[in-house]
Amino acid sequence: MSCISLFSACWLSGCEMIEYHPYDLDIDGETGINAKNIERIESALQGKDSFSFVFISDTQRWYDETEDAVAAINRLDSVDFVIHTGDLSDFGLKLEFELQRNILNKLNVPYVCLLGNHDCLATGQDVYRLIFGDENFTFEAGNTHFVCLNTNALEFDYTEAIPDLTFMENDRNQLPGSCTRTVAAMHAAPYTEQFNNNIALVFQHYLKTYPSLQLCLAGHTHSLSVEELFDDDVLYYTAPSIKKRTLLRFTFTPDTYQYETIAF
Repeated sequence: MSCISLFSACWLSGCEMIEYHPYDLDIDGETGINAKNIERIESALQGKDSFSFVFISDTQRWYDETEDAVAAINRLDSVDFVIHTGDLSDFGLKLEFELQRNILNKLNVPYVCLLGNHDCLATGQDVYRLIFGDENFTFEAGNTHFVCLNTNALEFDYTEAIPDLTFMENDRNQLPGSCTRTVAAMHAAPYTEQFNNNIALVFQHYLKTYPSLQLCLAGHTHSLSVEELFDDDVLYYTAPSIKKRTLLRFTFTPDTYQYETIAF
């Protein structure tokens, strides 16, 4: 059993082999991951209208499977970056985030991680901010704008604006003219229990004001699905948990995109 598997087994069984504190914010290792990797993505894809990325989600307690996923992605040709839509941790513990970061750092390409609902437990949101960055962020892959949003409203008891429509409006109003397509990414899709479903239609309306919304990415349900949630020709692709050993790869060309599932 690997060290990571041992940690997972010990934590889940309640053994006392590893010391931890649920409110530890003394981060070991690299921080500010998303900002650094966004700079790499934007630099590498500047001026391009074709690219490919892999989409994963919900790696939480499945460390060995995450290691295998990274190895599988590294074997693929023509992958420019990876998007992880959250739930890196199960209990919001610093050690969980650090272990996942250390595995994902073995990728040959840059990656970004969103905030999941499990990542909000304990002081997980603070740990996420230190290791990865803001829970709402954007980046450009060539001519395509990626808007990455915190949609875990239930974890905040609906006391904060989640999803943050003001962030979306400000972002949309500041888009460079070179962005002609949009992809939205989130952890919990509309009509899941985490989402603030009172504003689901308003949320989709805001997304549709972005230039040429191509598709939406989500995790949370641990199952693969492709659904048109709003009868508007926009598909929501939901990634399975990494336990299911399935990757989603999207390839964008100037006029369209394709996706495929890859078992590993």
